[in-house]
Amino acid sequence: MVTITALTAADRDDWTPLWQGYLTFYESAVSDEVTDDVYRRLVDADVLHGALARDDEGRAVGIVHWLYHPATWAIGPSCYLEDLFVSPDVRGGGVGGALIAHVRAHAVEAGATKVYWLTQRDNTTARALYDRVATESGFVHYQIGL
Repeated sequence: MVTITALTAADRDDWTPLWQGYLTFYESAVSDEVTDDVYRRLVDADVLHGALARDDEGRAVGIVHWLYHPATWAIGPSCYLEDLFVSPDVRGGGVGGALIAHVRAHAVEAGATKVYWLTQRDNTTARALYDRVATESGFVHYQIGL
């Protein structure tokens, strides 16, 4: 069984390898300064929120980060699930679904009108889960780097 808790300052050593695994999966990197700032904001939980999943032995096996923002199509906020990562050795065991359910429960409590996220088209393992717990929107994502 997986246990999910809000990130605390004491979780940094367990969070960091999962964060690095997430960045590596997406063939990305950020500076130590960005990593430090992200963790500080996740622990403060003012705008960014984060949770850590642990297995029965207490080993950190997954992370999720999310935020709320106002929306133009609803009165309540939208919840953007920004980062989700599960250790490769436990994928398919329910950790990802439990992390999404955790965010969903948090969003309901916050009065959000929806939870949404993005993934790469070829992320087939994760998309198999996403197809079970959510509806694919059909939108195509564009961005401008600044």
